[in-house]
Amino acid sequence: MKSFMENSLTDACPIPSPLRGKLGIVLFLSWLFLISFIARTIFSPLMPAIEQEMQIGHGQAGRLFLMISFGYLIVPFVSGWMTSRINHRGALAVSAWIVGLSLIPFAFIQELWLLQIFMVTLGLGAGLHLPSAMATIAAEVQKSDWGKALSIHQCIPPLSFICAPLIAALLIMWVPWRSVIMIWAAIALLSAMVYSIKGRGGDFAGRRLNLEHVKSVVSLPGFWSMLLLLAMGIGGNAGIYAMLPLFFVNERGMDLAYANTLIGLSLISGVFAVFIAGWVIDKIGQKATMIYILLTAAVCTIFLGIAERPLIPVLLLLQSAALSAFMPAAFGALARVAPPSLRSVSTALGPPTSFVVGAGIVPAFIGLLGNLYTFSTGIITVGCFMLIGPVLVGFLKLGQFDDQPGC
Repeated sequence: MKSFMENSLTDACPIPSPLRGKLGIVLFLSWLFLISFIARTIFSPLMPAIEQEMQIGHGQAGRLFLMISFGYLIVPFVSGWMTSRINHRGALAVSAWIVGLSLIPFAFIQELWLLQIFMVTLGLGAGLHLPSAMATIAAEVQKSDWGKALSIHQCIPPLSFICAPLIAALLIMWVPWRSVIMIWAAIALLSAMVYSIKGRGGDFAGRRLNLEHVKSVVSLPGFWSMLLLLAMGIGGNAGIYAMLPLFFVNERGMDLAYANTLIGLSLISGVFAVFIAGWVIDKIGQKATMIYILLTAAVCTIFLGIAERPLIPVLLLLQSAALSAFMPAAFGALARVAPPSLRSVSTALGPPTSFVVGAGIVPAFIGLLGNLYTFSTGIITVGCFMLIGPVLVGFLKLGQFDDQPGC
């Protein structure tokens, strides 16, 4: 069996097949996405314990998530270079190894600046997954099944938001937060080893990120619209999630274990919504799906910042369902705003940049307002920002590159 490091590059595209023939590839990529996503999100339910041990404030805690997003900023400059040399499959394996290895130092770090450095490294490793995973799924699976295939892959964020607080709530009763991170590092490294040996799919080269390719993608108005829309979805989801434990503990009077358990159980709706979304997207299209979903998510986010404890679980259920269903539609639309030959470039540029805004700037902004005013003010402001989304989707043009060749 060929190692992912063997020089087997090819510009030949795989022949797209129905999802049932590529299900194993999609599921394995989804598992790697789960590993990398929980590696990032596990810090949110552990943050109150990290704040207490390291004596840091809410603003500093929010900036730690911004450091993860800075790692994503490096991805566009590394992803194309890497996939042009070791194919998308090789890049996916490298991503998994970096995630596992960058978690290990958290068992020993005592200084905040070192914590920030390895947060950047973790962000880089996790960010390398998405461009290659999106390019692989879009190339391996026929377009009529994209909604369902992307829904399987995009069920991982809501599943991670469920698993991370529950894992933290369970383990933190028995071991320190550093040991929780080490346990996940071991799981990540084992998964990286298995994928390096057994992984399939993605055996084609990506486009190197050069000035000509970048100019071609950034000249497309649809790319910028999708960048902003993804930032809204990620901000309402990962951005707010990162600060929910602090919000619930400091402003809604919950203890940490109860807050993490509530967050985990309330977000179960997102997993089911993703699969329903795959069917809906294939029926009514990406644009209509995004309009309805973003409007629902924005309203729920605003009321989440206002509501008292009895209504919070209901709002979390609705908001999680809406935003989880948004992501497969958004990534499907992103794959259509650029020619197929530049798809790996658009997916290398768009999601990392959106992640910086949604999962970096948004929690840092909420943390800042938590220091100056209240966490509630920050959450309401993010919800108001998301209300722009449905209007933006209305001006989005899709489909002009659907008949062009390439992968």
